[in-house]
Amino acid sequence: MPNEPIGPRLRALRQASGRTVASVAADAGLSVPYIANLENGRGNPTTSALDRLATALGTELSIGFTSGATAADVPLGVVKLSRSRRFRTTVAALAEKSGQEEPDVAARLVSACVLISQALGREAGEHDWWRVLDAVLLMAEHPAH
Repeated sequence: MPNEPIGPRLRALRQASGRTVASVAADAGLSVPYIANLENGRGNPTTSALDRLATALGTELSIGFTSGATAADVPLGVVKLSRSRRFRTTVAALAEKSGQEEPDVAARLVSACVLISQALGREAGEHDWWRVLDAVLLMAEHPAH
């Protein structure tokens, strides 16, 4: 959405990936106070800083001119899911199977959950998210040939 505040979006992405401000700052090569200020709606980040933050969070920076398109926030249910032990266990299992880093797997899994939520057009319940995690693990265990 035009003029959408960056701070809440940045915080939601960071929290959904289970990361601390310090770990994101280290990966992005930025200071903790700088990121904390951005999350709190203070500061005017450069596109370079935003690009480094996006990379550190396992996502891509997209800047453009649109007419009426909106960027969806990470739904509260997905944030809650991403903080659960079951989510972390699923991410660890998927990372082990794929040989990828856990933060990358977590970011992609959160992105997939956001897309599912958008497709549903409503907030999914906790049990719905458990079913999604079970389905993802089942597909990882038994890939199509």
